[in-house]
Amino acid sequence: MWLTGFLTVAGCIGDDTPSPGVGPQPPSPTPEDPPADVVVYKKNEQSYNCFRIPAIIKTKAGTLLAFAEGRRSSCGDEGEIDLVVKRSSDEGRTWSDLQVIWHDTGNTCGNPAPVVDQRNGKIHLLMTWNLGSDAIGTINNGTSTDTRRVYVTSSDDNGVTWATPREITTNVKKTEWGWYATGPCHGIQLEKGDQAGRLVIPCDDIELRAQGGKGHAHLIYSNDGGNTWALGGVTPTHATLNPNESAVAELSDGRLLLNCRCSNNNNLRVISRSTDGGLTLSNVEIAYGFIDPVCQGSLLSANVNGTHTLFFSNPASATRTNMTLKMSTDDGATWPKAYNVHAGPSGYSDIVMVSDAQIGVLFEKGTSAYNETIAFKVINVVDFY
Repeated sequence: MWLTGFLTVAGCIGDDTPSPGVGPQPPSPTPEDPPADVVVYKKNEQSYNCFRIPAIIKTKAGTLLAFAEGRRSSCGDEGEIDLVVKRSSDEGRTWSDLQVIWHDTGNTCGNPAPVVDQRNGKIHLLMTWNLGSDAIGTINNGTSTDTRRVYVTSSDDNGVTWATPREITTNVKKTEWGWYATGPCHGIQLEKGDQAGRLVIPCDDIELRAQGGKGHAHLIYSNDGGNTWALGGVTPTHATLNPNESAVAELSDGRLLLNCRCSNNNNLRVISRSTDGGLTLSNVEIAYGFIDPVCQGSLLSANVNGTHTLFFSNPASATRTNMTLKMSTDDGATWPKAYNVHAGPSGYSDIVMVSDAQIGVLFEKGTSAYNETIAFKVINVVDFY
């Protein structure tokens, strides 16, 4: 242990202890070895057929919140689905019992997209809803009984309790859209420029087939701490590429980068950018250097040892296997560093900074199928080098 004042006292009695700043110095702190993968959700837990669609945040108080869809009768995207959460106060080593945030008997409540307002610690959770009897195809055909709707809830007590969900569909969804998805992954709060403090959530939509049936990624945002939400930029329609589920990060100069799944991508992903805090989005372009099996991915910006750093997670394969984290220190121009999280079946994911030196990935993981569990793994950032 290095004791404050030791060198000063030693120097006064005339020994040969080095002066401050000379000779051996305290070692740089290194993170403890992270624990092995921890299963957060598993099939058939509490009568749920399976759990899918993970999202994760770290609250202002340091608690990790792991959100998911609890799928009741099957593991499909339709039917009775609850939005659930578990909490960890020890950096992901152990997790609380399951808590149901939103249940609407027989209907679909899902697509968690959480964001923390760092000014006051309030947590906002954007979500989507549809009748459990309405299929994706009928929603996009315009023949469903109802449609896909957008809701928000919030927590003022570190995620212990949640407000009654309130609908914001008319503020964030165009009438010509059928399918709609918030996230699924974390949102961000802008830190730079005139829009600092703005809350931004990545989303996607599909036009009604009568309107062309094209897909887009888009953003929604709040300038008043989550009280009201508005539709931001929508990726311009592309002749051949259909952007889908998206993730967003703020770059070192305040621009936003959107990284998107693409429904007809030949195992590629696409990107779009915003120079006005998410009010508009540029034309999509292929994100070279990525391989993707038509799957959701997650994007995160962080300050690592004074360097603006981006992390990206997805199953880096032509199939839903090989969960991989990539790292960029040049605003996503190149991604030279990678870490293999799980070589086997894996699907959707979200990422969070556990500490300044460690990143955590919450991801769908299995041995024979990717939807067997949702697991959490912590990785030392130095392991990318």
